[in-house]
Amino acid sequence: MSERPPSIAPESEPESSAQTRCGYVALIGAPNAGKSTLLNCLVGSKVAIVSPKVQTTRTRVLGITIEGAAQLIFVDTPGIFTPKRRLERAMVAAAWEGADDADVVVLLVDSSARLKPETLAIAERLREYRRPAILALNKVDAVKPPVLLELAERLNQAGRFAETFMISALTGSGVDDLRRSFAMRVPEGPWLFPEDQLSDMPERLLAAEITREKLFLRLQQELPYSLTVETESWEELEDGSARIGQVIYVQRESQKPIVLGRGGSMIKSVGIAARRELEEILERRIHLSLYVKVRENWIDDPERYRDWGLDYNS
Repeated sequence: MSERPPSIAPESEPESSAQTRCGYVALIGAPNAGKSTLLNCLVGSKVAIVSPKVQTTRTRVLGITIEGAAQLIFVDTPGIFTPKRRLERAMVAAAWEGADDADVVVLLVDSSARLKPETLAIAERLREYRRPAILALNKVDAVKPPVLLELAERLNQAGRFAETFMISALTGSGVDDLRRSFAMRVPEGPWLFPEDQLSDMPERLLAAEITREKLFLRLQQELPYSLTVETESWEELEDGSARIGQVIYVQRESQKPIVLGRGGSMIKSVGIAARRELEEILERRIHLSLYVKVRENWIDDPERYRDWGLDYNS
């Protein structure tokens, strides 16, 4: 995890820092547990991309919110699984690093799916932590109560949890109670970010992630995992709008026409969807241009890992 910012209280912070709380809350779990959806729900705004495909999140994403006198800094981490490739190893290492550095650790579990061995392994590893973690069973609106109780019992036997919450990150059910619990558990201290800041992600990276999300939602099978998006240019215009140029890198020449689509239909639909969402998030007009290029070894480029906050040598 990157270095925390200096403990300097912004002007918007309440006068008595002794009465304020501030801390990092790590959201961990197996792939597709709903961590990014939960992060967006906790913050009340979209700060992490979401798709039904596993391993959508590649890097650590911070989401920031205020609950009473507490500033909560949420760390959305990549899903934890058995890695095979360099990128996967780096993602899993980043997830555990986020948990190691956090003041509160939350294991999020998709209660509507079969209990994964990876989830049990995470629960068992959390026993080693200096304080009990919190267990959050997600998507409970799709599961019968007896099944939920059995799942909670199995996980509490495997791990060591201070509390168990039943939530739906999609609808927000139970999330307010979860947020209040975090506010009581983070340590006393000054806030580390301005009151109105929602994330630490640079706008150029956010724009690239939004486009990558639209590609994940539209492309099938393994192709989304073979591409990355970079914001190559960002020009501020006099009318307050911005002109953004992005490159979609694929690993093989045969993948390029798939991303482009017949007559450019795929890349056009991706561009329209990404532009509309960026305009909503940034609250201004966006001119977005997308290009597709082949870069065979982008997945082994150390510079990409630095941009994502991942350790290339994990």
